[in-house]
Amino acid sequence: MTTLTSLLDAHLDGSATIPQTIAACYARHRAHGDAAIFITLRPEAEVLAEAEALQAEGPRGRALWGIPVAVKDNIDVAGLPTTAACPAFAFTPAQDATVVARLRTAGAIVIGKTNLDQFATGLNGSRSPYGVPRNALRADLVPGGSSSGSASAVAAGIVPAALGTDTAGSGRVPAGLQNLVGLKPSLGLVSTAGVVPACRTLDCVSVFALTVEDAWAVLSVAAGPDAGDPWSHALPLGRRGAVPPKLRIAVPRPEDLDVAGDAAAAASFAAAVERAKALGAEIVPLDMAPFYETARLLYEGPWVAERYLTIRDLLAKDPEAILPVIRQVIAGRPLPDAAETFAARYRVAELALVAKAAMKGIDALMVPTAPRPVTLAEMAADPVGANSLLGRYTNFVNLLDLCALAIPASLSADGTAAGVTLIAPAGHDAVLAGIGQALHAAAGLPLGAIGLPHPAATPAPVRAAPDAIEIAVVGAHLSGMPLNRELTDRGGSFLRATTTTADYRLFALPGGPPARPGLIRVGAGGAAIALEVWSLPPEGFGRFVAGIPSPLSIGTLALADGTSVKGFLCETIATEGARDVTTFGGWRAFVAAQAKVG
Repeated sequence: MTTLTSLLDAHLDGSATIPQTIAACYARHRAHGDAAIFITLRPEAEVLAEAEALQAEGPRGRALWGIPVAVKDNIDVAGLPTTAACPAFAFTPAQDATVVARLRTAGAIVIGKTNLDQFATGLNGSRSPYGVPRNALRADLVPGGSSSGSASAVAAGIVPAALGTDTAGSGRVPAGLQNLVGLKPSLGLVSTAGVVPACRTLDCVSVFALTVEDAWAVLSVAAGPDAGDPWSHALPLGRRGAVPPKLRIAVPRPEDLDVAGDAAAAASFAAAVERAKALGAEIVPLDMAPFYETARLLYEGPWVAERYLTIRDLLAKDPEAILPVIRQVIAGRPLPDAAETFAARYRVAELALVAKAAMKGIDALMVPTAPRPVTLAEMAADPVGANSLLGRYTNFVNLLDLCALAIPASLSADGTAAGVTLIAPAGHDAVLAGIGQALHAAAGLPLGAIGLPHPAATPAPVRAAPDAIEIAVVGAHLSGMPLNRELTDRGGSFLRATTTTADYRLFALPGGPPARPGLIRVGAGGAAIALEVWSLPPEGFGRFVAGIPSPLSIGTLALADGTSVKGFLCETIATEGARDVTTFGGWRAFVAAQAKVG
């Protein structure tokens, strides 16, 4: 199996047909020989007939035309049982989950339903009556869960992408343990209608893929509001862009970094930090205390009651149908009362404020995806403790309404993988994709367990999509500057760094903080001024422009690359008495010079 992107190219240029791709999927599954990956695998003849029909129809602009995918078995696929890895719970839905319907409309072909930790309760992948999917890299290690089968199917090269779910890290931990990309979108960005709830207020549909580009292709199809889902949100998806010139990436302080004593894991994370520095990132040590306290609340607080709601009827009728460890986690102690529930919600709100303040001015928080690999023997000996270890860096993300992207970081000769996860505020999915793609490519690792080299990265777009608007920024909205979040919060993506034509002057306006520049076009006597061009969706552009204070306004800037874009201009009268800083060539250079003087 190759990547989703290369398969789609092959389908479009005719070098491979969709039936050939589907036949290859089933052949790889037989060769891999792991019967525990799928709970339900569709008959090959049936799927080949669907592939033939899709081939005859032609692409029709479908973004996933003929791409085979696997779906975690807590997500409804019409006509296939949904079990949540509990035979007594199983039912056969009449319609697809919203996310599955969107993938099928885009031309994807579902080949089957994958195994999982029962009721999506676990991060290890060994809590299923249908067996334990094999870690495709090393059979004595847990595959990661709860989306174990989906991750193993992609890592083994059976399918190029698969859907999982993520409440506490189920879409990230398996990726970290099997050398994959695991994309956990912002809460509500992808509909959870037709998904068996774990914690309904925190659940996300996640994506496993071999590359960030492939995961983003699936998310681009899956994302969008769903009027039938009360937990759906209208969030800006943005567009996967280039890495901005200036990045600030936070990492745990040395005293907060927990790799459970694993020297190889510590070395892997240190190497990932160095790769981030090589991309131009400033590394910022972060106090992880509020994040770790939030993580503890996920299972020690009232959110376990949400899991109880899903199994309540079955627990009352047939408790033995539920695995003992799942009963222990969900119903092994009295459920919190209403007062305790509200107290925990208040505490999370307080912690969210602290976390938000800590991440102010940060483009991403980077943490290990899991502290270290865990063996099946260790998990059997301590099923709760070993599972909790795997969630060290994942449990807080959904509670704090953050998005996350897990990417491979290292692959040892003994078959152990380590990953890092990039984390950012809700709505910053595109920002993480740009950074993650660059970091993954820089690691130079083979893909999954299939041994193929990482493909050459597709150049990030330097022009906005047809439905987006380009805007040039020259001052505090530049990457790494205090107001850059006003772009990224609105779905902004970095496109390119360039300059104006040589007929502008730049001034430092009075007032602040933050200090603000004023750019005016003067004709003769001007100079080229450094700037960045960003892309904003129309709705985000409208909200951005509405917040621009006088004497600044949005006009049209002429750029040295021959294009013209919307950008900041200043009323000429406002520059009277202001400091002319044109000779610095740009605001960033002026600010740096002022810092040295200070």
